[in-house]
Amino acid sequence: MADAKAKAAPKKTGGPAGKGGKEGKGGKASGGATDAAPKVSEGTPRLLEHYVATIRPRLKQQFGFENPHQIPRLLKIILNVGLGEASKNAKALEAVVDELVLIAGQRPVVTRAKKSISNFGLRQGVPVGATVTLRGARMYEFLDRFISLAVPRIRDFRGLPNRSFDGRGNYSFGIKEQLIFPEIDYDRVEKIHGMDITIVTTAGRDDLALALLREFGWPFRGETPKRVGAAA
Repeated sequence: MADAKAKAAPKKTGGPAGKGGKEGKGGKASGGATDAAPKVSEGTPRLLEHYVATIRPRLKQQFGFENPHQIPRLLKIILNVGLGEASKNAKALEAVVDELVLIAGQRPVVTRAKKSISNFGLRQGVPVGATVTLRGARMYEFLDRFISLAVPRIRDFRGLPNRSFDGRGNYSFGIKEQLIFPEIDYDRVEKIHGMDITIVTTAGRDDLALALLREFGWPFRGETPKRVGAAA
């Protein structure tokens, strides 16, 4: 009588997943995922070190702060580009987004109309521009590049206004051309446009915010900017 016992099925080995497999060696995805968030430069930004070592003690002495949390500091910087033709020209909006990526080192958010306005031919939800918010190290790096590299490239520059505060220690101003930023390649620019820049601080008062920006070397109109790293 023939042996009726069936042979046992071989056990599957735990080798790496083949084509179409979800996991590879070590249980990680085989697709090689990349980090979407851009990296800032290594180390502490120069302006942040200057703020901690020099600006904080100066403001504490100047205004007589007893609590260190009262000393004003930068909270965030907002870059905003309004593009009226964005709803009809997707290529122009894409160019603005790419330029903001180069300027800020961070991908912006496309802003959309909150309501319809018939007089402007605007419908709710259509794109109207792009905005990006910078915080932390990337914020200080942008501020350093703007003061040191972008401002000297402004044509017929006579200083930025010192009255553009909102009463709560936030400073807003506008620039006419994105070409002042050295990251922008002039030969690849399709259209010249400006942008609004808002610097948000924790000052709560305009005089404190004004003193804070002065210590950073902000080029106010009619004033000689302080040099970062200069002795008190």
